[in-house]
Amino acid sequence: MTRSTRTADSGTSSALADTVLARLTTVYPTGADPVRAGQAAAYMKHIAPFLGIPTPERRALSRRVLDGTPRPTGADCSAIALRCWALAEREYHYFAVDYLRRYAGRLSSGFLPVARQLITTVPWWDTVDLLAAHVVGPLVAADPELRPVMDEWIGDDDLWIARTALLHQLRYKDATDADRLFAYCLRQAAHPDFFVRKAIGWCLREYAKTDPAAVRDFVAAHRDVLSPLSAREALKNL
Repeated sequence: MTRSTRTADSGTSSALADTVLARLTTVYPTGADPVRAGQAAAYMKHIAPFLGIPTPERRALSRRVLDGTPRPTGADCSAIALRCWALAEREYHYFAVDYLRRYAGRLSSGFLPVARQLITTVPWWDTVDLLAAHVVGPLVAADPELRPVMDEWIGDDDLWIARTALLHQLRYKDATDADRLFAYCLRQAAHPDFFVRKAIGWCLREYAKTDPAAVRDFVAAHRDVLSPLSAREALKNL
């Protein structure tokens, strides 16, 4: 018995989740390719097994899975995401991320603990970055009371939670809280992990599209504490 079979019924109760997961675990395996699965797993450092479905084909299969299904409630979204995450193969996690992105407007601030669970379970950049920018970011934008939670996350011992705090404003553009962004970058400037240092450079580079002078001045003022990687990435397009 595979992990997918054992855990397909785990997660929050939801009739819609029952329907979606039953379809998903029937339809997705039809697109499996063992050769591609091995290649994908190797590319992703074997953080999870894969079915081996290329993204265009996977999204076509997702449309079959969701055909005729109603718009979800926030509880449905939580159930579907958690139950997808309980399955072994990474494509099920990708389905959940796509689903949450599509229905981000249906989520309330109460979804943030679920987002944290997803971020910290089988964590890697392929899911964490999308959850940060397209799920956590919109949640915080919609509810300013979640900003102090991000202030906690930036100091978290889990590097993926800290990375999420850095990246949650990635799509805010001129709505970016620049003071908070710069403070977060300084808070983690000395972090030893590549993924945090890279995230610092990425969020600064993205904000530079809105305010290049501010980013240029920030990097110039803090070159002594920013890693070369962070500084280089921040100024990449300037």
